[in-house]
Amino acid sequence: MQNWTDTQHYLNLLHAWLTDLQNRIGEPSFWIQTFVILGVFIIARWLLTPHLQALIVRLSTITQKVPRLNRFLVATNELANTITWLALQWVAIATFIYMKLDIDLLNVVASLLSAWLMIRLVTRLVNNGPMANAIKVLAWTIALLNIFGILKPTVDFLDSFALTLGSIRLSPLIVIKAGIALWLSLWLANVLSTFLDKRLETYESVTPSMRVLSVKLLNIGLIIAAFLITFTAVGIDLTALAIFSGALGVGLGFGLQKIFSNLVSGVILLMDKSIKPGDVIAIGTTFGWINHLSARYVSVITRDGIEHLIPNEILITERVENWSYSDNLVRLRLPIAISYKSDVRLAMKLCVDAAKTTPRILATPEPRCLLKGFGDSSVDLELRVWIDDPPNGRANVLSEVLLGVWDRFHENGIEIPFPQRDLHLKSGLEAIKPDNGSQTAEGKEP
Repeated sequence: MQNWTDTQHYLNLLHAWLTDLQNRIGEPSFWIQTFVILGVFIIARWLLTPHLQALIVRLSTITQKVPRLNRFLVATNELANTITWLALQWVAIATFIYMKLDIDLLNVVASLLSAWLMIRLVTRLVNNGPMANAIKVLAWTIALLNIFGILKPTVDFLDSFALTLGSIRLSPLIVIKAGIALWLSLWLANVLSTFLDKRLETYESVTPSMRVLSVKLLNIGLIIAAFLITFTAVGIDLTALAIFSGALGVGLGFGLQKIFSNLVSGVILLMDKSIKPGDVIAIGTTFGWINHLSARYVSVITRDGIEHLIPNEILITERVENWSYSDNLVRLRLPIAISYKSDVRLAMKLCVDAAKTTPRILATPEPRCLLKGFGDSSVDLELRVWIDDPPNGRANVLSEVLLGVWDRFHENGIEIPFPQRDLHLKSGLEAIKPDNGSQTAEGKEP
């Protein structure tokens, strides 16, 4: 019964609005508003829109490396005429209100423009289909309610269903406001942190680790600020959450100990600059270069293309080999064996020549070949070379050097020996002495 009463009430409001609109068409105020709307459109279209589009184009050149912000500016450029028209429309409404004139028609146009602008922006910016559809429905609903003059009663109706928890008051209206405010705040926080990250990349004085640390701290601060702004915007008293947040913090401290440990370890890694994106590291059986530093883990890509996500705590507590910590110079050792019949000095010279002709091997420090010892089957040499680009791998450069050594050994008769073993055989058999006990008596036959 109550639902039918509410429906009848809204139908009566609609009928009254249509009747009032029919009566107002013959009034001078209706035509005044019509001419104002046309004038506002002309001014927006041919005077303000070109200047706004020029400003947006200049901003787009600055934000090309920030995809979300750049996509927003592109969408804004396409809707520049609607934006300027809507802005002037609200100026006209404010002017009419100040002059105590009717604003019915101006209000209808402003509501439709607002809904249309929001829907176009949502279509371009929101990739989530269900969320985009929900925002579209919400935009049209608000516009229609405002046109029919029932927006305020609807808002009061949604706010009437309230649940009070201590000093916190929750209602459907507050939840809707909080959701919209939180989504906008988080989107803006993400855009700002990405923009700062891209801007810091252009400064050579800022190290990669300091850049990552600055962006992470800014991102955390912006997220916290987004939640605080959202709570404040919807009228939630933050002091009422103090006790609850304290109890929640204690519970999370015990339950998420490892996660918080990794978060703190990540901040320490960024502050002490022990590792940074692009460094070549070896930890345990994992060898590769750091792709990026996250709040919880470090991404390490091996030469096989496998990406390992190593928790930050492991990098703090275990031994880590950083091949490019202070510089990129790395020395590689190549064991080489030659036959005892070969010329050792010539073989050592050929090994050095093969290293010098390999492109990635540095001339300074120069390659060296040392005699390491005399093995069971070979004379053991060791070729030592230097590289300064460990992210490009070491197996490929070792292969090139060894191929050069192989070719030179074959051209100069240097043998690479096979394993050898000496087998010694004794010739002749010892005489088997007869057993004295085999005779029954000396000098007598049995």
